[in-house]
Amino acid sequence: MSKATPSPEPEAKKGYGVQIGFRTLSAHVEEKQTRTTKSPPDPADAIANIDAHLLSVDEVYTRFSSHPTTGLELAAVRRKERDGKNVISPPPTVYWKKSLNYIFGGFNFLMWIAFICTILSYAPLGPPIAFTLGVAVLLLLVIIVSATFYALVDWNASRIMKSIKSLIAHEASVIRDGKQQIIKATDIVVGDVVVLGAGDRVPADMRVVQASSDLRFDRSLLTGESEMVPGSLDATSENALETRNLALTSTFVVQGTCQGVVFATGDRTVMGRLVKMSGETKFKLTTIQKEVWFFTKIISCLALFFFCLSILLYGVWLRVSYPGYDTASSAIVNSIGCLTAFVPQGLPICVALSLTVVARRMAKRQVLVKNLATIETLGCMSVLCSDKTGTLTEGKMMVENIAFLDDVFGVEEINERVTKASDPTVFSAFKALHQIARLCNGAKFDATTSHLPVQERTIKGDPTDTALLRFSEALSIPELSVDSAALQRDYEKKFEIPFNSRNKWMLSVVSKVNNTAEKNTESTWIFVKGAPDVLFPSCSSVLQSDGTVVKLTNRARQTYATLQEDWSSRGQRVLVLKPIEEIKAGLQPNDVEDLMYAEMRDLTLVGLVGICDPPRPDVLPSIGIIRRAGVRVFMVTGDFKLTALAIARQVGIITQQAVDTIQDVRAAASEKDSPKDYHLIKPSDDDPIRSLVLTGEDVASLTSFDWNVIVGQYAEIVFARTTPDQKMRIVEEIKARGDNTVAVTGDGVNDAPALKAADIGVAMGSGSDVAKEAAALILLKNDFASIPVAIEMGRLVFDNLKKVTLYLMPAGSYSEFMAVLANVLLGMQIPMNSYQQVCYCITNDVIMSISLMYEQPEWDLMQRKPRNARTDRLTDWRLFFHVTQTCSCILAQFYGLMLWPCAMGMWFLYMSQQGLGFYDVILTFSNWGDGWQGYTEAQLSQFVYVGQCIYYVTVAIGQYGTLLSVRNRRVSILQSNPLWGPRRNLLVLVGMTGTILICIVNLYGPGFQHVFDTTPIPGMFWGIPYAFALGILLVDETRKAIVRKYPKSFIAWLAW
Repeated sequence: MSKATPSPEPEAKKGYGVQIGFRTLSAHVEEKQTRTTKSPPDPADAIANIDAHLLSVDEVYTRFSSHPTTGLELAAVRRKERDGKNVISPPPTVYWKKSLNYIFGGFNFLMWIAFICTILSYAPLGPPIAFTLGVAVLLLLVIIVSATFYALVDWNASRIMKSIKSLIAHEASVIRDGKQQIIKATDIVVGDVVVLGAGDRVPADMRVVQASSDLRFDRSLLTGESEMVPGSLDATSENALETRNLALTSTFVVQGTCQGVVFATGDRTVMGRLVKMSGETKFKLTTIQKEVWFFTKIISCLALFFFCLSILLYGVWLRVSYPGYDTASSAIVNSIGCLTAFVPQGLPICVALSLTVVARRMAKRQVLVKNLATIETLGCMSVLCSDKTGTLTEGKMMVENIAFLDDVFGVEEINERVTKASDPTVFSAFKALHQIARLCNGAKFDATTSHLPVQERTIKGDPTDTALLRFSEALSIPELSVDSAALQRDYEKKFEIPFNSRNKWMLSVVSKVNNTAEKNTESTWIFVKGAPDVLFPSCSSVLQSDGTVVKLTNRARQTYATLQEDWSSRGQRVLVLKPIEEIKAGLQPNDVEDLMYAEMRDLTLVGLVGICDPPRPDVLPSIGIIRRAGVRVFMVTGDFKLTALAIARQVGIITQQAVDTIQDVRAAASEKDSPKDYHLIKPSDDDPIRSLVLTGEDVASLTSFDWNVIVGQYAEIVFARTTPDQKMRIVEEIKARGDNTVAVTGDGVNDAPALKAADIGVAMGSGSDVAKEAAALILLKNDFASIPVAIEMGRLVFDNLKKVTLYLMPAGSYSEFMAVLANVLLGMQIPMNSYQQVCYCITNDVIMSISLMYEQPEWDLMQRKPRNARTDRLTDWRLFFHVTQTCSCILAQFYGLMLWPCAMGMWFLYMSQQGLGFYDVILTFSNWGDGWQGYTEAQLSQFVYVGQCIYYVTVAIGQYGTLLSVRNRRVSILQSNPLWGPRRNLLVLVGMTGTILICIVNLYGPGFQHVFDTTPIPGMFWGIPYAFALGILLVDETRKAIVRKYPKSFIAWLAW
C-alpha cells in the first residue's frame, strides 16, 4: 500500500533525470567550497544559515536530488556515503580536569596534606631522617596508585557502558529505489526520504514533505519544553529552530505520521552543532557517589580536626611541660595517624568498582543501564507500574476470531466454510471487513522481506495494526474477490487520522485509482477501526454476514456487548471495523479533517475482530519474585477493563477473587479522615491483600482522599482505559505517598510521559524510540525476568557498600587513632608508627574490603522490604552504632571497641615480657630514654620497634573476624561460608592471604627494616591475633542467633 499517487512512468523518468543532473552540479559546487574553506564555520552561524524550511516541497526534492516515490537510487546513496556516518560526535572530554579529579578527589587530598606535612617534617622542621622521607615517598606513591586506579576503573566502566549502549540499534524506514526499507539510522544520507510514525526518533534533520493532520513532535531534548509541537508542510518561522516544517535530530514523533527529506546528518545537524557549541561533558555524581562524597567531607573534617588538635596539644602543652619528649618533626609525623585513622580509603575504590561490577553483570543480561543511579534506585523500588501490551504480553498479536451480527468465525475456518457454502455470497461481509483491515491500517511490510511467508515478514507498525495486516494479507477468498494485491492496486489512501491513545480509533479515506468506467460514481470511502466501547455509541446500523445492512437495535447491541465481554474475559483485544457512507471526492484539504470528525456518527458496524496477545512466559514467575521482594505490581493500560483484568489474573498481578471498584474506594474515603503524614500512607503488613480495578474515567474523578485509600490500602491494582496524561498522574500520586519509589515499564508512545515521571523508567527493546529515550533502563531482549535481577543488583550494590563501610570504619578509626591518642595524652611511645598506619590504611584494609564488593546476594535479600531512599542511608546512625556501640559483648558487635584493646593488650604483653610493667610504659613522657628501668636507649628503641610491629600485625589479623562477620547480616557463617556453597567468594581468601603477605613483607623485608624500623616479631604474636579474630566472629554469631530467634527484639531492631 502506498500513500503517494503514482505518476505516469514517462513523466517520472523525465523529472528524475533533471534532478540527477542538478545533483551532479551540486556535488561539484560543494566540493569546490570545501577545498576553499580555510576554517570551519561557527556552529551558531551554520544553524542561522539553514534555509531548507523556506523551500517549497518541489524545490526540496530538486535541491537534494531525491524523488517522492523513488527516493534515492543506489548509486546516489553510495556517493553520498562518503560524507560520513550519520553519527553525532560526543562532546570533547577535558582530560586535565578529569586528571585533577583523580589526583585530588576522594580522600587523596588528605593524603596530599599528610605528604606536605611529612616533607616539612623532613626539612626544614626536623633532622632529615630516612624514616620521615620514606613515609613521604609512601604517601606520594599512595596518591599515584589511587589516581591511576580511579582512572583505570573510570576508563573501564566507560568502555563497558559504551559497549552496552552499542547493543541498541536505532533503525529508520526510508524509500530507496522506489521501495520502503528499514536501514540503520547511522546509514542515512542527505537526500534520503524517511518515513516516520508515532513513537519514532527523528534520525537526521529533515524537511517535512508529507504529514498527517495530527502530526506532533516532542522537542524536549532540543528545547527543554515538554509541550508537543505540531508539524506542518509550510514554514511557520524564518528561524530554523522555531519553524514547524522541520523534523530535527533526536526529537520524536509522538502523534501522526510524516515523510521528510534529509538535509543534514551527523555533526552537521542542529543537534550536532549544539553539542559542539556546548563544549565539554558535564560530570554528574550518582546518588551513592553523592552520599559517599558527603561522608568523605564529614570524615575529612573529623580527621583534620584531630590532626590539628594533636599539633595544638604538642605546641601548647607537651613542648612546654615535657621538653624533649617530642620534636616538632616527630609530633607532625606521629599526628599523621589522625589523618589516616578516619579515612576508609577502600570506600571510594569500592564505589568506583561497583559501576564496573554492575555493568558487566547487566551486560550479560542484555540490559542497557544508562547510568549507575538507575541501579541504585532499583534497589529502592516499592511500586512497579507496568503497561500491558508488549510488556506483560508478547506484543505479537494474532487475529483469532471474526464476528458479524449473525455469525462468528474462527480464523482457521473462514476459507473452509466459504468453500463449502452452496452460495458463497452469504458471506459477502468478508469483502468489506477485508477492505477495512487492509486499507485502514498504519503498519507496513519491510520491502526487503517481501519474499518471505506472511507470518515471517518484518512489519513496521504497532502490534494491533501488525496483526490486522498479517490477517488481511493472508486472507484470500477468490469466490468473493477478496485479494490483497488487487485491493492495493485498486485503491489509494487520500487522508488518514492515525490511532492514538486519546481517540482510540483510526480513520482512513481511500478512493479507487481507476474508476472512469463508472458514471459519476461516489468512489471515495471512509474506513474506521477502533475500540468497541468508544465507537459503539456512534453506530446506527450493522452489517450482517451476507452483506445486508440492518438497523442496530438494542438487542443487536446487547449481542455484541456480550460477545465483547466474553472475548475480553479471555484476554482478547476486541476491535470494531466500520465503513462510513460513501462521500464525494474533490474536497479541499483544509476541510477534510473537520469533515472526518463530523462524519463520526451514524456509522455502519461491519464486525468485531478478536485479537489474542498471550502473556510473556517469564512474566508470571518474575512478578512472583518481585512481589515477594515487597514490591507492589500495578497494571496501567489503555486496554479494555475486562481484557486488562483477564491478563492481570494470568500473570499474577491480581490474585484475589473479589475485586473492588471505584464505589468501594469512595465508600472508604467518605469518612474524610484528616490525612496522615503522606510518608505513612502504605498498606500494613498485617492488612489482608485487596484488589482494585479502575478505569480512566474513574481516575479522572479521583480526589486526594480517594488516592489516600488507593495507595494506602490496595496491594493489587489494575488501571484500564487510561490516557497518557492519566498514566503520568497515577505515577505522580503514588510517588507522593508512602515514600514510594516508583518504576514504570512500557514500550509505546503513550507510555513515555509516565516513563519520564517515574523514578525508574524501564522500556522494552522492541518498543518505540520515544519510550526508550524516556526510560533509564532498556531490556534489549524484552526479557521481563531481567527486572527482578536488576532489583536484586540494586539492593546488592547498596548492601555490599554498607558492608564495606562497616568493615573499614572500626579498625581504621579506633586502632590507629587510639595509638596517636596514647602517645599525645598518655605519654606513651606510639604503638603504631605513621608508616604502619598509612600502609595499613591503604593496603591491608583496601585489599580485604574489595572482596566484599564481589559478595553474592544473601538468601533473604529479595525477601526484605524495599529500602526507603529518604530514610535508609548508606551511613545512617545504625551503621555508626555498630561501629561504636558499647552494649553488652554478649548481645552486640564490638567491631571497633574489641579490636583496639586487643592490639593494645598485645603491646603491653610484649613490654611486660621485657620487664617493663604497665606503669613503666604509660605516662613516661620524656623519661623514656637512656637508663630508663636500666635499659639503654638502643634497647628501648628496639622494644618499641617490635611492639609497633606486634600492634600492626594484631590489627591486620584481627580484621579477619570483622571481615567474616560483616559478610552476613543474619545468617550464620556455617550456612554461608566463603569457600563453597551459594555464597562462595574466594576473593575473601585472596584478601586474607594478601594482607598476611603484606605484613610479612613489611616485617621481614630488609629495605623496610632499614627505612621504616620494622622488625620480625616472636612467633606467639603471630598466633594470638587469630584468637582475637575468632572472638569477634563468635560475638557476632551470637548476635545473629539472637536476631534469628527474636526477630522483633531490641537487638534485631538495632541490626543494620
